[in-house]
Order: sequence, then C-alpha cells, then structure tokens
Amino acid sequence: MKTAKKAKKEIEYDESKIKTLSSLDHIRLRTGMYIGRLGDGSNADDGIYVLLKEVIDNGVDEFIMGNGKQIDIQVKDGTVRVRDFGRGIPLGKLVECVSVINTGAKYNDDVFQFSVGLNGVGTKAVNALSRYFRVVSIRSGDFAEAVFERGTIKNQRRGKCASTMSAAAKRDGTFVEFIPDDEIFGPCEFNLEFIEKRIKNYTYLNAGLSLVLNGKTYVSTKGLYDLLGDEAGDDTLYPLGYCRMDHLEFSFTHTNNYGEEYFSFVNGQYTSDGGTHLSAFREGFLKGIQAYFKRDFRSEDVKEGVIAAVAVKIKNPVFESQTKNKLGNSDIRSWIVQAVREGTDDWLHKNPLAAKKLEQKILSNEKLRSELNAVKKEAREAAKKISLKIPKLKDCKYHLDDGGNGEFSTIFITEGDSAAGSMVTSRDVMTQAIFALRGKIENMYGKSQASIYKNLELYNLMMALGIENDVEGLRYARIVIATDADFDGFHIRNLLLTFFLSYFEELVTMGHVYILETPLFRVRTKKETRYCYNEAERDAAVGGLGSGSEVTRFKGLGEINPSEFGQFIGDEMRLVPVSVSTLKNVPQVLSFYMGKNTPERREYIMKNLMKDVS
Repeated sequence: MKTAKKAKKEIEYDESKIKTLSSLDHIRLRTGMYIGRLGDGSNADDGIYVLLKEVIDNGVDEFIMGNGKQIDIQVKDGTVRVRDFGRGIPLGKLVECVSVINTGAKYNDDVFQFSVGLNGVGTKAVNALSRYFRVVSIRSGDFAEAVFERGTIKNQRRGKCASTMSAAAKRDGTFVEFIPDDEIFGPCEFNLEFIEKRIKNYTYLNAGLSLVLNGKTYVSTKGLYDLLGDEAGDDTLYPLGYCRMDHLEFSFTHTNNYGEEYFSFVNGQYTSDGGTHLSAFREGFLKGIQAYFKRDFRSEDVKEGVIAAVAVKIKNPVFESQTKNKLGNSDIRSWIVQAVREGTDDWLHKNPLAAKKLEQKILSNEKLRSELNAVKKEAREAAKKISLKIPKLKDCKYHLDDGGNGEFSTIFITEGDSAAGSMVTSRDVMTQAIFALRGKIENMYGKSQASIYKNLELYNLMMALGIENDVEGLRYARIVIATDADFDGFHIRNLLLTFFLSYFEELVTMGHVYILETPLFRVRTKKETRYCYNEAERDAAVGGLGSGSEVTRFKGLGEINPSEFGQFIGDEMRLVPVSVSTLKNVPQVLSFYMGKNTPERREYIMKNLMKDVS
C-alpha cells in the first residue's frame, strides 16, 4: 500500500508576518488605489497621465488662489518637467510635502479653498512611482531642492539662488521633474494629443491662466464658453448659452445630433463619470426651460441633442476614488439645481431669438419621439414573434448595474457564427457575453433614428446592449468590436462605429467602446509557441525560434482554436479604446468615409491604395 502524501505544512501566522509599509512603499505596492489603471500611455486614462495631472494641479491651485498666471510644461523623451510661478512650497517642509502622505497645506482653508487635491497624496504618488523625481522650490531668492529615486531620497540641499540665474528663473514657484518608473508601468510613452486635451481643459476652467506645453501657449478668455465652442463647432441650433456665478459656471446649446453630451468638472477636475453636480445641472436646466416657457416639457425632449458643460467649486469634494472621476457630495444638489434653473431662465429672457429656436427643437423632439414610439412598438411586436430571447446573444451572468463584478462585464460583437463559436467556448461566462452579427450591417450614416428599429439586426443589438430607450440602461461596462483583421472585418468595424457615433456617441465619449486586437500569426516549434500581432513581431519570433519554425497566418477569428483563443480574451486581452478628439470633427469624418462616394473620397482611396501596392 502506498503511503499517503504528507499534508501540506501550514503557514504560521504570528507577529513576524505583520508588516508596516512606509507610505511610499504602500503606493508602489497598491498602485491602483492611488492612480487607477497603469497602462502604457496608449489610453488617455493611463496612470502616467494621472502623474502629470497631479503635478499640474498644484500649479493650478496656486492660480486659483491668485498666485501665478503661467505654468510651463515640457514632455520630451519620457521626461516631464513642470514649473509654476505660485508661492513655492515652504522650503523647510519641501521633503515632507512630496514624500509623507497626509502632509500639505490643502487641509487649510486659509491657504487653499477650492483645491482638487484634498487628500495630501498627489505629488507623493508621483514621487513613489517615478524612477527619478526632482523637486525645487524657490521663495524670495532662496531655494530648496530634493532628489528621489523610486521614493527614496538621494540628495537634498538649500541655499541662495545663484546670481547668474535670470530674473525669470528666480521667480517664486515650484519646479518638478520626473520619469515614470518602468518597474511599475513597463515600457510606456506619453501621447502629446492626450496631454494637449488635458491642457485645454485646464485653460477652459481657469480663464486667464496660460499653460505652455513644449513651447506652445494655451489660454482661454471665456472659460466653458470656449470649451463648448471648440467641441460643438458650427453645428449649433442657437448661440451658446452661458452663465457664470461665484462657484458655478455652465454653458449649453443644442445640435441636430442624437443623444446628449456633457462635460462636467469639480474644482478644475474633469469628472468623466459625472456625479451629483451633473445630475443637479440636468435637473436645474430642465426646470429653467419649463419655467421660461411655462410648459411641462418632458426631460427626454429637452435633453435630445443637448451639449453642455458645467463646472463647480466646492470646499470639500468627495470623490468615489483617488482618480476623481465621479463626485459623490449629496449636499450640493439643491443649490446647484436652483442656481442653474435661475441662470437658464434668465439667459432665455435675455435671448428671445435663441429661446424660440430652442422651443422649436423641443417641439421637434416631441414629434419625433411620438413617431419613434410607434416604430418601437412595431419592432417589439416583430421581435416577440421571433423569440422571447434576443437572437444571437450569448449572455453572461453579471452586468454593469451589478456592482463590483459588473465593472468587468464585456460584450463582444463578432462577425458571424464562426468567430462567435471560438469565443463562446473559451469565454468567462460570468462576465463575458457574445453577440454575433450575420455579416455586414447596414450603413446607418444619414439615416433617421427610426431606421434602427426597422432593422431587425440593429434592433436586437440595441436590446442586447440595453440602450433601446437610453444609454443609461447600458448592460455592459465594455463593448468590444471583435472582427477579422481583413478588409471585410475593417468594413464591419467602420459600420459599427458609424452606428454608435451617429446615434449613441455617449458610449464612445464615456469610454465604453473598444476594438479587440487578436494575433495575426502563430510561430511555433515543438517546444514553444508565440503569437504575433504584426509582421514585426512575427519576424522577431522567427528569429528567436529559428528558421525551421512553423508560421501560421490567421485569416479570421474562427480559425483560431478555442483552446488557444481563451488567452486572447482573458488576462492577455489587448483592447484599443475608441475615442474622439473633439465632437465637432465626427460629422465631417463620417461624411467623408461613410457618406456618398464623392470624387474626393475616390481620389483618397486610389492614392492610398497605390501606396499599399507599392
């Protein structure tokens, strides 16, 4: 008889297992608690941009308190340098302010009243997550300097500014230089387009503040009015509405686009997920319009086609996370609702021609809603005759409104049953759903919203996503377009993006839509297999495994074995977020690529086709 295996030794749990981490060590160990996602810089929400934001925020806070009207920013070769001209960090507390959590002046209302960084973490996180971090403070001709590596101080000094320094260099303020730590972020690269958008937001929210990025100056004189003008362009039904108060600023207009679009901010921080202030603005905006017209308009008729921006300043903002994407303060709702109501009503009284055009838009929305409801009813009846379930949908257990697990809910939109088959077998049934298209969907560019409900496949897709009535009903945190990496796959991808951007652009602007990257090649020997996403990776793999290795080119997702496919939609999944730089460019882009076959587009296709052939 074989002897039983010795039981696994139990790990002792005693005083020796208790650890106390320094504040900066804790930031390095639990990075997500402080800056959210990591990333390589290819997404605007990646952690390296949060580090940059935390440093710039300090200069902006100085400007808000009346100190310094310019911030110089340089991003080059992975190194960031930021110089503000505020009061400068008190020299005797310089090291503590950048290395000890819960240390700073943001807790003192006499010094900072409307700061974004109220928890004393920001610059400390930048220090802890940088392989090189240098800070210099200048006050009244004296300076203090400290240099850190991965949160550990390497050098510090104090003294008088050199007489050879220029007058500008001697001005009071703070200079921060850092390089993100590749041990934390891996290979990463700053995208200047993402940074430029953040810089523009700072100027919109702080009229009169100049930000100089790599020598280019950004400044706004009209605040949110400028923001909305840049975003909406000329596609507005009436001149921009604008109202500014002590602690509240907002701007609004309507376009002929479907849905609604908002830009919301708290103390200069862009809150991509909105929050109490945005809900209060929407309520106050509706009440202001109802008060002016003395009619009980429905909210869906008022908000259809609206584009607005709102910014508030509050003393004690409560955000749902360190990355400050959503405001949670409930005590501010009533005064924002009242202020927006009065401001909207007042602006409409002062602009009667714009008010008339707004009324026409609302009445037009009422008529369209009535017609759309009739079409929706017919579509629902037709769908019931087919099946009680949504055809072509393999659902998952958890959805967006299910809390923690719902945050990972994903729906893959695939092209045909073949690709869907590989995914269905290898997916995580708890959080991953599959919706299979029959092939190329109809080009919806320029079509009315009612056309969606007359197209059974698109209607079923809307039902699967939960957005039949409103994008707020979205059932999944991520909508992933998973098509083949060939011309037909790219065409289907463009058709889907046209559909979303034409009718549900909020899904894109809120960061819910992604493109799935899958390997184009498999290079293998008897001992090792490598998957490659482009020709360069394929060539490198062949070089590494030897010329005798077998190379397979995947023509479609259906060719990838389900046992292989699991890793590409699991921990190793590569997603490319779909984003737009400004909304005003969307109609132009869609018209060029998805509109009528103009001579300009034919010339563009031929020109680029020749490049590919050559």
